[in-house]
Amino acid sequence: MKWNETEKKQLIIFALTAFGLPIFMGIALGISYYRGNDVSIFAVVQMYYPAAGVMLALLLTRGKEEKLPRKYFTGFLASTVILMAAALASVFTPRINWMIAQELLMIGLTIVCLVLLLLEKKEVRAKYGLKFTGKKNARSWMYVLLFLVLYFCRIVINGFMAGQTKETLAIFATPEIYGAMLYLAIIFFITFTPFFGEEYGWRYFFQPLLQKRFGLKGGVLVLGVLWGLWHLPLNIFYYSPQTWQVSMAIQIVTCISLGIFFGYAYMKTENIWMVSMLHSWNNNLAAVLSGGAVGGVTVKWGDVLSLIILNLVFSVFIFSKVYGKKEAAVPLDETLA
Repeated sequence: MKWNETEKKQLIIFALTAFGLPIFMGIALGISYYRGNDVSIFAVVQMYYPAAGVMLALLLTRGKEEKLPRKYFTGFLASTVILMAAALASVFTPRINWMIAQELLMIGLTIVCLVLLLLEKKEVRAKYGLKFTGKKNARSWMYVLLFLVLYFCRIVINGFMAGQTKETLAIFATPEIYGAMLYLAIIFFITFTPFFGEEYGWRYFFQPLLQKRFGLKGGVLVLGVLWGLWHLPLNIFYYSPQTWQVSMAIQIVTCISLGIFFGYAYMKTENIWMVSMLHSWNNNLAAVLSGGAVGGVTVKWGDVLSLIILNLVFSVFIFSKVYGKKEAAVPLDETLA
């Protein structure tokens, strides 16, 4: 099926924001990297761009009489601009500890956004995919538990493949891992904006449109590739500057497999908050288990094959019934008609 005129306009605005800003900010990111600065703030602010693109698309294509969650949208867009300004400032002020500064700034802005969200009427939140419970009888918590089970299964399989099964299983005997999980579950409510920033763009807006054009399976696979490519500036100047080509391949494999599972969970529940939490668990648990190492990692081509095998636990959901339905997904513009 083809996109209608409104969808085309929304896609252009979304693409210019979600994919254009990483290129624009990537210039500053590259300069900061070559100056030897900490560039982690650029990774955080980039997560805001997809949702910002959706919000701008809606604000610019909907009439003034349309009941939009304008308070929340305005707060989120303002947060994006503030964090972009902080990222640009970090290029020329390396003496400031921007890792701590961006964390405090992000928490403060998230609290403001949460208050603005709660001030929106329930029917408006529900209309624009912001309902906390998702669709009726969705049981979103089940997909959080399923994700955690699969996530730790992947860790065990990785340990087995590396010949370190005992060492890997020992992780589950340490209280630190459970303390970290409890901490991440609690802190999500004051740090959700970057994860929401990606998921509101990818799952709520972009996935249904791509599925309308390419089918349920094809759409989610195309999204996985585009989501992976979206990380290119970060792979070159942050994640793995010395082996960024390999890192890029790993990124695409990861985004396709996680995109399949996140897409599955979202189609089953229509709960953007649950998927945002899954995204948070995935990113933060990886940092916990790796001892906090995120940037400057060196990877090899053999890691790509290993990751494909490990991520089968998520990729197999492409064969689930929800992706086998004949009817196409309903894009945002049609749900609001």
